[in-house]
Amino acid sequence: MKRLATVLIVVAVLLVVFVALGPFYILFEGEQAVVTRFGAIVSTSRDAGLKFKMPVIDTVTKYPKKILSWDGDAQRLPTAENQFIWVDATARWKIIDPTLFYESVTSVNQAFARLDEVIDSSIRTVIADNPLFEAVRNSNVINEIERSDVVRIAADTDEVQAEDIAAEETPAIIDTSKTYPEVAKGRNKLSEEMFEAARKVTPQYGIELIDIIIRQIRYSDDLTESVYNRMIAERNQKAQEFRSRGEGQKAFWLGKLDNEKRTILSRAYTEAETLKGNADREAAGIYADAYSADEEFAIFWRSLESYRNTMSKFNKTLTTDMEYFRYLYDQDG
Repeated sequence: MKRLATVLIVVAVLLVVFVALGPFYILFEGEQAVVTRFGAIVSTSRDAGLKFKMPVIDTVTKYPKKILSWDGDAQRLPTAENQFIWVDATARWKIIDPTLFYESVTSVNQAFARLDEVIDSSIRTVIADNPLFEAVRNSNVINEIERSDVVRIAADTDEVQAEDIAAEETPAIIDTSKTYPEVAKGRNKLSEEMFEAARKVTPQYGIELIDIIIRQIRYSDDLTESVYNRMIAERNQKAQEFRSRGEGQKAFWLGKLDNEKRTILSRAYTEAETLKGNADREAAGIYADAYSADEEFAIFWRSLESYRNTMSKFNKTLTTDMEYFRYLYDQDG
């Protein structure tokens, strides 16, 4: 009995020691593990639960089984026209082969370093192969927008649209519409090309790349200034076109007003001359009637009127002994 008890005690002690050395490990949901012995892989586990390993000599390396995100640093990259832009991208990935992952990169931090190389390279290649407008735009909607530049000119209380005036009365209207280069791919398509280029490389690391998304694209400082200058130049050109159109409308209306002014003045002058002619005719008739009634008195009266109008303008009168002054001292002449 004592011998049996001793054996049982030894077995129990050995069992306690064995358990204390950790022959088991727990794999939670969303985890996967690689078990190595002296650096060599002996097994892998992808299902959650209580797992067995050889204590002391086996090492368990756990990796996440869920989807992970990659956030790279923004890169200053040249486009096909050698214009530099900043590209900020993000990606999603996961470990699909823990054995291959352990053999090629070993740790998650090393995986991020490899992804930096692979994804950054694909982004750089795609951006360099495409023009600037393919990277910054995603569609041709900007060319589908209907633009109408309407200039309204106020004339007294009436508003006249420049487009409604007859073409022969107005200067030619400048077409200010602008078209932009047609986008063949766009930013989303470029993201797909980056993804296709990178996902061909990642399987050798036991990684599945899910997608690459361009998070932000912005102009570099030197290109930003160039873009702003071009926008200012375009706006100034647009403003000048409106000014030119306004000057043309101004000249049109001033010319029209001048024509109307001349017409009114001509009509008024004609009416005035007609009235003067009628008045002169009536006055001549009255004078004729008056002269025929008493011709001698009429001559006397006209002589007095002449004296009144002319003698006040004489600075010096040397003599009045002349026919003109016959009624000056004698009413009978």
